[in-house]
Amino acid sequence: MRWATRAGVHIDRAACAWLIHRHIDAEAEFVFVGDLTAVPGDATPFDMRGVELGHHRGDCSFETILRRYELHDPVLWKIAEIVHEADLADERYDAPEGPGFDVILRGLSMICDDERVLALTGPLFDGLYEYQRRAVLLNRTPG
Repeated sequence: MRWATRAGVHIDRAACAWLIHRHIDAEAEFVFVGDLTAVPGDATPFDMRGVELGHHRGDCSFETILRRYELHDPVLWKIAEIVHEADLADERYDAPEGPGFDVILRGLSMICDDERVLALTGPLFDGLYEYQRRAVLLNRTPG
């Protein structure tokens, strides 16, 4: 399936692409566009103004996708808190990792094209998932 988002990938778009690829559509193909009018007819748009899989009721797109696809994994919801704080910085969650992830993604977007950003951030989100998974299992910070 094809998925479309805005060009210039930052934290929420990169996290959503990872979420889609790892937990919704293993065969996902991503298309980057300038605006909603350029979304191909066969693509599902995400993290764009005015789309179903975007920001709604104070949630970032990552949270919206979790709700829409009924993904109840507590590890994904912990990552959602980090992505939310990195993207919105509204202090809704205690997620001190958020600003660091934001800086990393912004820096990558300055030196890489969108496809490369997704290729580089996939393993980062895989590692974040494993770290948070162990934290949930151990009920403490993994050593």
